[in-house]
Amino acid sequence: MIILEFKAKGKESQYSAIDEAIRTVKFIRNSCIRLWMDNKGTNKFDLSKYSKVLAHQFSFASELNSTARQAASERAWSSIGRRPRFANVRFYDNCKKKVPGKKGFPRFQKHCRSVEYKQSGWKLSPDKKSITFSDKKGIGKLKLKGTWDLWRFDKKQIKRVRIVKRADGYYVQFCVSVDVVEELEPSKSTIGLDVGLKEFYTDSDGNSEPNPRFYRTGEKRLKFYQRRVSRKKKGSTNRKKAINKLGRQHLKISRQREEHAKRLARRVIRSNDLVAYEDLRVKNLVKNHCLAKSINDAGWHQFRKWLEHFGTKFGRVTVAVNPAYTSQNCSECGEVVKKSLSTRTHVCKCGCKLDRDHNAAINILKRALGTVGHTGTWILDPMNASGDLASTVLGSGQVQQVESMNEESPRL
Repeated sequence: MIILEFKAKGKESQYSAIDEAIRTVKFIRNSCIRLWMDNKGTNKFDLSKYSKVLAHQFSFASELNSTARQAASERAWSSIGRRPRFANVRFYDNCKKKVPGKKGFPRFQKHCRSVEYKQSGWKLSPDKKSITFSDKKGIGKLKLKGTWDLWRFDKKQIKRVRIVKRADGYYVQFCVSVDVVEELEPSKSTIGLDVGLKEFYTDSDGNSEPNPRFYRTGEKRLKFYQRRVSRKKKGSTNRKKAINKLGRQHLKISRQREEHAKRLARRVIRSNDLVAYEDLRVKNLVKNHCLAKSINDAGWHQFRKWLEHFGTKFGRVTVAVNPAYTSQNCSECGEVVKKSLSTRTHVCKCGCKLDRDHNAAINILKRALGTVGHTGTWILDPMNASGDLASTVLGSGQVQQVESMNEESPRL
């Protein structure tokens, strides 16, 4: 499953119609949440039926395509339980697992930025360079600007179409059911990655990639736009314009971070048969308020997401290992050498002297080549009789991710 995104070009009246459709989606989603709160035992199918009831009660809801209303009710259910198409752990799942702290009780949505259609309510032009939305909202025909060609795929492969509103305009996303698999020659190399704040990552060969720090670089400009927003009167047109400029700057930084993670992940996966990395719980790490900004700026989760995506695409093995004591244990003798965060060099009495992150990367790779896995016991035979990396992992050529994560396909 891949997601293709195009910039949507239309008239101001069409953009207003898209905004109205998005507001309707928010209304249906919040109404479904209220129904679930007021009626014990409400399930996913009850919410889907209720979206039809809302269409009979409110004329603006009936103007939206029926599949878009169903998608809005599915959004409500995804915040309550587990939706089959995704693996987002939400309220019910957190309660069953007895997760400490807040369980993520469903909340009413204040800001909504997209409307999603299934396989009806839209029609592609013969050249697939424009799309027409046929519901009564009046969106009409939108031109598509982008580099990916939709003619490669049959219409039956397009399972969902989503209109997304961003600070710099409107976009149309196509969710295409297709397996993107490429065969590569074995590289006969393995690598372990230790991510950090000083360097973006350091591998088991001692090579490091500098941390670009996109947010830190653009922080001065962000503060400038934030001050302009604070000076404007609330509810005024000038304030909306200032907010839009601030949003554009945030969007630019997020795109830079995403492209950086994507480029590095692709390069690492193509160059190695096995890639081992830390199974970090970023959500817990950012609770340290002194490091939260730097951790979020590094984008470790995005990097892991793209590693796993390209690992599946190119048939490479990707393994997430337990990060405990990887920086404390000596990679030569296994002795525990305690050190603080400020200590950047690993020095052991066995004579091993390495950069702290280099030592950790070697330990990560060793764990991956031994008893592997953060939720299971994947056993790897790292070297076969000929000395090449074994291509079998419990009978499969690709280690699949076991831990629950968001399985939404990366945007290409």
